[in-house]
Formats: sequence, structure tokens, C-alpha cells
Amino acid sequence: MEPVFEIKHVDYRYPDKRALHDISLKIFPGDFLAIVGPNGSGKSTLLKLILGILPLQSGEILVNGKPLSQKKSERIGYVSQKANAGNTGFPASVREVIMSGLIQEKKLFQRFSRNDRERVDQLMVRLNITHLAAKNISQLSGGQQQRVFIARALVSNPSILILDEPTVGIDAKHVAEFYQLLTQLKDEGITILMVTHDIGVVADTATNVACLNQHLHFHGTVQQFKSLDEVEISKIYGHPVQFVDHNHARECCL
Repeated sequence: MEPVFEIKHVDYRYPDKRALHDISLKIFPGDFLAIVGPNGSGKSTLLKLILGILPLQSGEILVNGKPLSQKKSERIGYVSQKANAGNTGFPASVREVIMSGLIQEKKLFQRFSRNDRERVDQLMVRLNITHLAAKNISQLSGGQQQRVFIARALVSNPSILILDEPTVGIDAKHVAEFYQLLTQLKDEGITILMVTHDIGVVADTATNVACLNQHLHFHGTVQQFKSLDEVEISKIYGHPVQFVDHNHARECCL
């Protein structure tokens, strides 16, 4: 099976520090890859390189066997780390925000079609936000906003979904519902890449884990990740890490 993403010997340096060094990994169709690591470890930088938001400085990234510069034909949904932040007073309804996910498919001045509107309606039903359609995005809770931005990312029918710290600012109830949604999307064959600090939930949701701290310290299945001991995880994070058992699940205390 050809990988969706193949990352080869990627380095990235900001003016004041090195973010990534010699990162190589493969992500295959249907994978749910959780990217974990301490703050400043290069997780978000790696996503931005994969998306082409940051330019490659060295190494290579292939998307379905093609160089990153040729990925325009690939449908990739993206929810940024700050998607549900800073929306106070933003003059757009929920429906308009979701519809904006289709703009890249349109030619200049081309109007939205009936089919476009039906796709938006179907997603709002699926994500249980139909009752919010006419509300301003700034009037919603963090959990509701996150569902809207997920819908915006999904409205173009992507085969790949990329999420950067998607549960920041969301209460525990909505976090649980959010991971249930990701599990459904994974089961439908969507390839998911997610940066997160939530190691405990990752162990129950993802299929694969990559641990970053400038270097790639671990890349393997969730089962292999669970077999790592506290000493090994502490080396990755650069400070002591303790695992505790809670409701029959193994969680990580950072």
C-alpha cells in the first residue's frame, strides 16, 4: 500500500531555534496518527510543513507519491489550533462558516449550487448543529464552534483530515463527543493526523502514535506506545512523567 504521506529527513529551523531534525515517517490510508510531545517540540511545525503553510528547508514530503508542491489535487481538511478562538464579533453565521469550506472549489464569482447547500445541510444534521445554522459563530460555546469548524473541514469531502490541538478550550463532555466523531470518521476510511497533549484519550482512539521532541523518538502502533514505560516517556518529554490508572484506562500525568 502506498503511503498517503511520506516524510523524508525533514529539518526545520526558526531564526532563534531548531524545531525539527531529521524527521522521517510514513502515514498510510486509514491511519489515525496522534502526534504527541512536549510544548515546543515541533508538532505544529510538522503539520504546517505537511500542509505547505511553511516552506520546506530540507528533506522531502510526498503526498500519495507526489512532491508536496503537486498536492493541489488532494482533498485535505484542516482545523487549526486557534480555529475556535478569537471569534468574538466575527460577522458570519454557522451556515456561512461551513459554506466557506467550499470556496476553494469555486471559480471567481461562481455561486454556490443547490448540491453545495445540501452538503452543508447534511453535515449540520450529522454533527447535530442544524439548530445553530443562523447563529453567529461568536455566540457558540467552544464545543459548538469546534463542530462547526470540523464541518467546514469536511464539507469538501476530504480523504485526509488534519487537526492541531482540536480540543483546546472544550469541556470534558464535548471532548468525549468529539473523539466519538473522529472514531466514526476513521472507520469510514478518512486518514487523520492530530496533534494533541491528551495521551490518555489517544490510547483509546488513535491507531498510531508519533512522539516528537525535535527528533522523532517513537513512531508505531498504539499497542507499542502503551508498552513504553514511564522512564522512556520521561526521556521524550524532558521531565518526569507518571502513568495512572483511571476507569480501567492508562492515563499520563505530565
